[in-house]
Amino acid sequence: MVKKQRPVNLELNTISFPPSAIASILHRVSGVIMLVLVGLLVWLLATSLSSPEGFAQAQHVLGHPLVRFVVWGFLAALGYHLLAGLRHMVMDLGFWEEIDSGNTSALVTIALAVVLAVLAGVWLW
Repeated sequence: MVKKQRPVNLELNTISFPPSAIASILHRVSGVIMLVLVGLLVWLLATSLSSPEGFAQAQHVLGHPLVRFVVWGFLAALGYHLLAGLRHMVMDLGFWEEIDSGNTSALVTIALAVVLAVLAGVWLW
């Protein structure tokens, strides 16, 4: 029996992820955020389309700062998810697969997503 001598690092705060790994993790997280919040948005849509009173109720709900923040979170996740999805599609075509170009495209994707999130926040408030 051969004993494998491998280093084990269980301290997650000492691990340094490259930008491409962070972009990939954020892409998955943004998908989960959208999945969780889509129920609220569908309920708001159904309520607003049900009657004039339902529309007024949906407007009232959307006027609450916490709900606006949640909607902003959904829009920010959607923007990032779309940009990261486009990045992955370009990578599937054979571009940006090298380490340097992959990390650069990840940083550009994250930066563009921050810009989109700020624009969504300005639009909502």
